[in-house]
Amino acid sequence: MGFLGQCMENLLMDQEFWLISLDQHSGIEISIKEETLNLMYKGFLMQEGSFFGCCTANQMFDSSTSGSDLYLEKGDIALFEPPFLGSGWTVLSLADGSRGTKPKPALEPVIPFHEWFLKSCPETVLVGGGKDTCDLPLQIAVGVCETTEEYDAEGPDELSFQAGERIIILGLLVACFEWFMGKSEKTGDIGLVKTNLVKATGSFCESSDIFLKDEDRQIITLDQDKIKGKTISLLKKICQSDVGTNYKLDLAKEISGPVQNKTQEVNNLKQKVNHILSEVDETQRKDDSSVSIKHQIEIETNDTEESQETPRFSVCSEQDSTSPDGHHALLSFLSSRDHQPVFMLLYSAYPEFLISHFEGHSDEEDIVAYLGVARELARKKHVWWAQSRICFLLGQLCAGRSKFSQARVYYEEALNVPRDCFKDMFLLSAIYSNLALIYLTQKNHDKFFILSERLSALLMAVPDCLFGCEDPEVLKYVLKKAILAKNQPAEARACFILAKLHLKLKDNMSAIPFIERLLILADDVPEAYDETVSHVFLVLARLYSDQSLPRLAESCARRASLQVGATASHCLCGVSLLMENASELYGVDIPTQVAPYLTRAAALVSPGQEPAMGYVHALCLSWLFHKHSMPDRAVRYMLTVLDHSSMSSVGQSDTTAALIWTAWLYICNQQPSTALEVLDAVLSSLPEHCTTQLEGVVYNMRAISYRHSADIRQAAESYRAAIEICEEFEDRHNWAIALANCGFMCLQIKAKKLAGEYLTQSVELFSELEDEGHELSLISVLLELGTHLISQGKHENGKIYYEWALLTAMHIDHMDSQLHATRHLCQLYEEVCPDETQCIIYYKHQLDLLRRIGDKSLEGEILEKISQLYLNLATEKSNRAALDYTKQSLGIFIDLGRKRKEAHAWLQSGKIYHILQQTELVDLYVQVAQDIALSTGDTLFALEMLEAAGDVFFNSSQDREKAICFYRDRALPIAVKTSSVRSQLRLCNKLSELLLQLGQCSEAIEFTQTALDISVSLADHLNERVAFHRLATLYHCVGQFEMAEHHFLKALSLCPSPLQYDEEALYYVRVYQTLGDIIFYDVKDPFDAAGYYHLALAAAMDLGNKRSQLELCTRLATIYHNFLMDRELSLFFYQRARAFANDLHIRRINLAPDYSFRTTAQYKNTITGATR
Repeated sequence: MGFLGQCMENLLMDQEFWLISLDQHSGIEISIKEETLNLMYKGFLMQEGSFFGCCTANQMFDSSTSGSDLYLEKGDIALFEPPFLGSGWTVLSLADGSRGTKPKPALEPVIPFHEWFLKSCPETVLVGGGKDTCDLPLQIAVGVCETTEEYDAEGPDELSFQAGERIIILGLLVACFEWFMGKSEKTGDIGLVKTNLVKATGSFCESSDIFLKDEDRQIITLDQDKIKGKTISLLKKICQSDVGTNYKLDLAKEISGPVQNKTQEVNNLKQKVNHILSEVDETQRKDDSSVSIKHQIEIETNDTEESQETPRFSVCSEQDSTSPDGHHALLSFLSSRDHQPVFMLLYSAYPEFLISHFEGHSDEEDIVAYLGVARELARKKHVWWAQSRICFLLGQLCAGRSKFSQARVYYEEALNVPRDCFKDMFLLSAIYSNLALIYLTQKNHDKFFILSERLSALLMAVPDCLFGCEDPEVLKYVLKKAILAKNQPAEARACFILAKLHLKLKDNMSAIPFIERLLILADDVPEAYDETVSHVFLVLARLYSDQSLPRLAESCARRASLQVGATASHCLCGVSLLMENASELYGVDIPTQVAPYLTRAAALVSPGQEPAMGYVHALCLSWLFHKHSMPDRAVRYMLTVLDHSSMSSVGQSDTTAALIWTAWLYICNQQPSTALEVLDAVLSSLPEHCTTQLEGVVYNMRAISYRHSADIRQAAESYRAAIEICEEFEDRHNWAIALANCGFMCLQIKAKKLAGEYLTQSVELFSELEDEGHELSLISVLLELGTHLISQGKHENGKIYYEWALLTAMHIDHMDSQLHATRHLCQLYEEVCPDETQCIIYYKHQLDLLRRIGDKSLEGEILEKISQLYLNLATEKSNRAALDYTKQSLGIFIDLGRKRKEAHAWLQSGKIYHILQQTELVDLYVQVAQDIALSTGDTLFALEMLEAAGDVFFNSSQDREKAICFYRDRALPIAVKTSSVRSQLRLCNKLSELLLQLGQCSEAIEFTQTALDISVSLADHLNERVAFHRLATLYHCVGQFEMAEHHFLKALSLCPSPLQYDEEALYYVRVYQTLGDIIFYDVKDPFDAAGYYHLALAAAMDLGNKRSQLELCTRLATIYHNFLMDRELSLFFYQRARAFANDLHIRRINLAPDYSFRTTAQYKNTITGATR
């Protein structure tokens, strides 16, 4: 739970967060209600059955094994089993194995670590050992104590003393253990002392440190200096891998005005750069002169080193086995009373010592026989320490062959042979641990507990005494005793020892819980662990990483760097762990999470002491800021390293690369003039009579600077110089980049033909390269060339270059380049060469890339686009596919909390359900969309969504009347309240059109009049003309013919003059014909009707529409023949009508008037159809 906050930060925060957070304290804090967590924990324990609990009060339990009841005190830990089928709780005492029952015991579950550990203990370790009977006031103590009574040692490992004798505590005295290691102040003898036979003195004090003096506090050795050096080298390799060798590609599309630099600042920077370069030259000369001296010293040092040979023993043959001379060397070697470093292999697991020191044997039986003779010889000669060590070796051999009883005899002899006290504590530790393991294997509980208590005292007194221990089960008793006694310092040391042993045995997974518990205990006494906690966190991070838990590994490494005792090496070890998993988790070589580590590491060292640290810190952070488009901050970090006087000590190549990188950052920050000052200084420092590739790099960057300064002539000259150097060295990669940069410059000055030639030549050179590393530059040039060709109208050629770029990006599996190329192809098929099928294909590929990257926001937007493309295909299958993609985007927007997008997705789903005629779901989705929109608190957005909801029905052919509710009752009042005039106009137009279709003309007139008033106030002549025309139609529909005529004429008066399009002339034809029909059929005025028909005929003649002319000539012939009695005009229009009829292949013309016809009948038919 302690790592949850850091894990959530790494999982949820984007990469830019870690760069922004350098200047502010920000992150995720996790808070969980402890009561809820405990309730869940208790529920899990009850489901499992029996669990370990701590008594919360003194209580009696009915005995189930003997006549006496079981008594447990407050704080005692026991194994509890919940009741089953009405029975009471069953309890098992861990002190002596007694059992009892009780209906409702007072208990609380132990913490999860204690629960896990106690359940992992075998019953022989778990049950027994008795209770702590010591009365000392401190849990863990150091100093001097005083004996309370006389004691005679029962073995060489114990200490004899008189009452009142002062005992110096060796290591730690732990109150919960029966023994501790002491030294008699009077005699100087060392041995085990019973804890309950001493009392405190004035020199007796509590210890907050669980580590022993001169003890290696590292759980496992991490070569931090080696990791630090490798990490620095790797960061430098990535961040400046191509700075001094590869040309930079100038991808800036638009060159904005350069940032004006203060002259004083530029001069200061120029002085700094010149000073650094001069210092580097001087340092380089000194280094060259000292190389030979250092080499000679190294040779002399290597010559004086002498290797120490380890003693080797020849196993005697059978006939010589009784010869004492054959064993003299072995007895002499093993007879030392004190510990010797060479004995470490002796106490390690078989067969290291035997392999290293014995020769001439064919099998183990030869060694056993040889050692048996040596044992007897040592006993006869009273060489006790040699006898003890030989017995230990014999015990190891027997245990290795599973002869445990025989091994136990040898171990017990090895323990009891010496006549004086043990001084070889490593031998004593090895005997204790191996003998205890045999007692445990043979289920000899009493002797196991006795020996485990002695081993516990040794572990608390002797540093690094685990060489002879090969089974963690032996040490579990130590931790169990500490847990039952609630002795947290002793528990912490036991966890430390167990973790160390598991790691020694290569059982990394089993070490993790003990390390986690050690870190939790360290939080209670942080000052005691300042120097160790960072290391422990790093070890845990490494273990998590090895177990494929990269998020936890990152969190541990982060915690390690934040500790008070953290060093720069700890921080760089954390960086190393991050970079190991960076490609898998983030798809980059260096994640931005390294920024806090590097900043912390740089703060822990002074630049003068470790110049490489300050250099790498500035270089890496500037590289990260540049990658994330923050060039101003990138420049700032590089300037900090230039200010340090130790910059010259990082080496000539690194210094030159840093200056070139700084110049590039100035270019990216729109400070090309400052970049030129730096580049000119670097160029002047290069050899005059020897051309180098570095010179070409500088010339190319100078050309880019000149281009950004709008000095095209100087830029062209520098590009030419860079290209000549490439030709001299046959460097086709950089040559291609220089040509591409020339092409980009030509595009800037509109020399499009020349730009195409340069870019084509660049692509040709790129395509000839066989080595890798040029693909990203090729992709950029291909996309630029494709865009150029498309702008010239060569769409097919441009498409080919786009596809080439995409295939190259897919070949190198570069996500960003694939996205870039795919977006170009989507734009091509969406805007330039519309092809919905191809567009869907590339949008789907873009969707797959975004899912691999993990960009949920863009993924949701692409899902929206794919849904709309499928909807445009207008088939049932495509509509269902659109619904599926819309729902996917909806889920993403809900997760991201993007309310606006979520509302649109709900509404789009409802619209698609409406198209699919699943009406039962339409209202549900539309209602949810409204609720989401209203929950945003944005009135204008709510208005937009309400109108869009009405559009779902308005633009459909079914249930159109449902749109009225959204327009009139919901959206329009909000539009009026918010004074959104345009929205009012749009809603009134839609309402009037919809009401007209539904036959509600009176109400439609009201909304149309409102739309007319708004149009007039806005001086919107088009909407004003539409409103007049719609009003005329509505008045015509309700039979108010004079009002209809008036509004039609007003609409015609707003038409532009002269006419510009055929549609305008056609509008005149139809309106004048409608006016003629109204006057002729409804008003019954043939004379005025003829006038309107004449105007309509003139417009039709201007338009050249023969069918309209036929119809109008027929009407005029009818009026003049039957009503106005003008035979001449009647004949004229009849002949004209016959001519048009012949042209249109119409055989018959009817001149008989249908005077009972009413023009309003057309609206009745329309309304009836709409209602149906």
